Amino acid sequence: MGDGATNNVDLLGFARLSVEDVFERVGSAPSGLDPRSVSERRTRYGANRIEEVRRRSKLRAFLANFSGLFAIMLWAGSVLAFVGGMPELGWAIIAVIVINAVFSFWQEYRAERATEALAQLIPKRARVVRDSEILEIAAEEVVPGDIIVLEEGDYVCADARLIESVDLRVNLSVLNGESTPSPRRSTPVPVEDLQSVTEAMNLVFAGTSVASGRGRAVVLATGMSTRFGAIAGLTQSIGEGMSPLQREMERVTRVVAGLATLLGVVFFGLGYGVAGLPLVEGFLFAVGIIVANVPEGLLPTLTLSLSMGVQRMAKRNALVKRLSAVETLGATTVICTDKTGTLTANEMTVRSVWVPDRRLEVTGVGYSPEGGVLDAGRPVAGDVAGRCESLLRTGMLCSNARVIAPDDEHPSWRIVGDPTEGALVVAALKAGLDAATEAAAAPRIAEVAFDAVRKRMSTLHRVAGTDDVLVAVKGAPRELLALCTNVLTEAGEVPMTPEFAAAAMEANDSYAREGLRVLAIASRRMSAAPTRPEADAIERELTLLGLVAMMDPPRPEVEHAVALCRQAGVRIVMITGDYGLTAESIARRIGIVGERGVRIIEGARLDAMSDSELSQALAAEGDVLFARVSPEHKMRVAKVLSALGNVVAMTGDGVNDAPALKAADIGVAMGRSGTDVAREAADMVLADDNFASIVAAIEEGRAVYDNIRRFVTYIFTSNVPEIVPFILFVLVGIPLPLTVIQILAIDLGTDLVPALALGVEAAEPGVMRRKPRSRSERLLSRAVLARAYLYLGPVQAAVCLGAYFYAYLSSGWRPGAPLPDSGPVYALATTMTFAAVVATQIGNGLAQRTTRESIRTVGLTSNRLLLAGIATEVALLAALVYVKPLADVFGFVPLRPVDWALLAAVAPTLLVADEVRKWVVRRRDAGCRESLGTVLDEASEGSGQ
Repeated sequence: MGDGATNNVDLLGFARLSVEDVFERVGSAPSGLDPRSVSERRTRYGANRIEEVRRRSKLRAFLANFSGLFAIMLWAGSVLAFVGGMPELGWAIIAVIVINAVFSFWQEYRAERATEALAQLIPKRARVVRDSEILEIAAEEVVPGDIIVLEEGDYVCADARLIESVDLRVNLSVLNGESTPSPRRSTPVPVEDLQSVTEAMNLVFAGTSVASGRGRAVVLATGMSTRFGAIAGLTQSIGEGMSPLQREMERVTRVVAGLATLLGVVFFGLGYGVAGLPLVEGFLFAVGIIVANVPEGLLPTLTLSLSMGVQRMAKRNALVKRLSAVETLGATTVICTDKTGTLTANEMTVRSVWVPDRRLEVTGVGYSPEGGVLDAGRPVAGDVAGRCESLLRTGMLCSNARVIAPDDEHPSWRIVGDPTEGALVVAALKAGLDAATEAAAAPRIAEVAFDAVRKRMSTLHRVAGTDDVLVAVKGAPRELLALCTNVLTEAGEVPMTPEFAAAAMEANDSYAREGLRVLAIASRRMSAAPTRPEADAIERELTLLGLVAMMDPPRPEVEHAVALCRQAGVRIVMITGDYGLTAESIARRIGIVGERGVRIIEGARLDAMSDSELSQALAAEGDVLFARVSPEHKMRVAKVLSALGNVVAMTGDGVNDAPALKAADIGVAMGRSGTDVAREAADMVLADDNFASIVAAIEEGRAVYDNIRRFVTYIFTSNVPEIVPFILFVLVGIPLPLTVIQILAIDLGTDLVPALALGVEAAEPGVMRRKPRSRSERLLSRAVLARAYLYLGPVQAAVCLGAYFYAYLSSGWRPGAPLPDSGPVYALATTMTFAAVVATQIGNGLAQRTTRESIRTVGLTSNRLLLAGIATEVALLAALVYVKPLADVFGFVPLRPVDWALLAAVAPTLLVADEVRKWVVRRRDAGCRESLGTVLDEASEGSGQ
């Protein structure tokens, strides 16, 4: 192959060459490559595929779970246990580390691998010309120099230079975001004034699709050397950042590690230096303080909660690749979303037609002609009906799209070809016209393809039974009006006057203000077909028939989803490659843009803005919309929004979205229509391509974060009755109410299943009516710590110490006498302390199910897993107390019936205490709202409103 086939192919260099010169440079011919050349090029250039985004090796991902700060803290605890002469405790802590690592790795691995089942965008088959024969081969086998055969509906598997084209139009939306297919031709093009390589009309690109027409092209670049591959490479160059939850958990582990270590050192000093404990006992005391402060069950419970969140979201068509990404959506403050195919159905629909002095609305959406009518509820008859029929018939004749009725394979109406032309055909069908009948009555004999300079397209048709030729023209209204000398009115064809032209432009402007795309339709009758159907010869002396206004309709469920996002305090920013006016129209229809107006920032203006100016524009009041943007623009917007303190979610499906998906806090890709590059870059994939699924994901994300707080508060609360005995042991000198191994039995045994049950709690009522939490808000906020350590924890510690002294009193001990520190009485005291922690944790688990609302709003029995957890901890308590081998290991003795009665009585203590707190909070909030309402009412009265 010549010098053009390198890893950095000069596509624009090939665009300016003639077909003959292209063949010479790539070393190919119209007959295609021979087998020997194919083999050599496959060896040289490799397979035609997009390489996977680089991942960490499985071994490194697994080992990373052993080196986190939490893991290091637990390693330190195990070392202290061995030094202190308690190898059983040391091995138990090591077992916790290993279990955490294995479980976390497995859940992450399984979630990431789930996306591999999604369909790939790059086609698996391609047709090529080799040795003058058309062959169908695997797309991976296409090599530079091959000639690919393209037809309507095909995907393009490589970057290539057209050598033949017949009415070819290519959908480039995956590269430039444009929903309107771009015309392509095989002739050389000047490249000096092109803004982007995609504007070169004789080039086609990997990942795009043929909307209409046919052609052949010689392959210039394959795989990672294509534009598709270049954007994949850009995506890979962006490092993975930490999610908000990962950052917060890192902070939590630092805080807990620092606190545990500090307390361990302090109390070792108190025990060894002040209380006079032997060195070994001082170490054991330090280990006890560290173990009591480390929530050993937190990591496995966190991982299980997130993995269950993943499973729940999968049932709602949201597939999460990283466990930590589940929570990130709950923290989202801004969703940056593409328009084409994400908010819209990518189905252009005619909404209105205009004939002189009459505007008619068209009902029905999508490509189904069933149920759609012209001007529903108003009579359309006489000359108006005739003029509308002539308008729509001409538009249908001047279109190459076909409308396909539902069948067994495709249950809905669909089009093959340009969506805009499909919309014209559907509108004609709604008016009662038949495509086959009209084509037979006026068979096409020639076409002058659409041109971006002319901004119109013409077709020539032989009028059946005559020698006359009908010229059907459609195009931009302003340009087409300039060619019209007549206009079809209720009086028939009359000369075009300034008044008629002004009326047409007024209608066009009215449609434009509504954001509709407008085409003008005109025709001309010729007595004979021209020798050469050139635009200058046939596109003159036209008769204006009217205007057609259309739009790409939003998905039907999107408007409600957007409303829910606004209710939840989530800002939506549209970022699209489409025109600003069209984007604004869609944004208004679905509620993204409010009544305050919108600022439209186009790509060229964005290039001229500094990051500071962009930041000010995004931070200002009102809505902002980005149009005509590139992938780099999207990535920049995401980064600036993030720098403003937002948690940014980026949705998209095309290759052009992938870098921004990677740069955002969470990338959300489409599973069906999304490219493999976009899916790989994203953190979450919507299996149904439904924007509304994001709302469900936000709710799940918020619920997951609330649940993390629930089980963190649940676990931290029980730390207080675990720590207080050690403090009293040193400061007061009472026998240790809980031993270290008994504390582990709580943290890794009885607490585990109830904590897990709190991790799957349904969202608290009103979760989608509150604003997103601040990025600065901590998982361990003051309110969470106060609730656990200053309110519920002390109450629980008091109850447990009461059970401790109750055991001594019920065994004959009286105040003033020394407390036994060994024997059956001491064993009963530690058993009752342990059992009291377990019993009060039952009420604590129920209390944690809601943060503000009463437990009655969710019901005592609605979380069946929590009920199972309560049964499990009671059963485990009984096993530890009554199964002698276990009782001997943990130092327990059997409990008496009166002991169980006392435990049952204290079980709801924390539930009752927290219900009182919630009642006070609700009363306080209600008072604040009432006061605010009074102030607002007084202000309204004062202003006369």
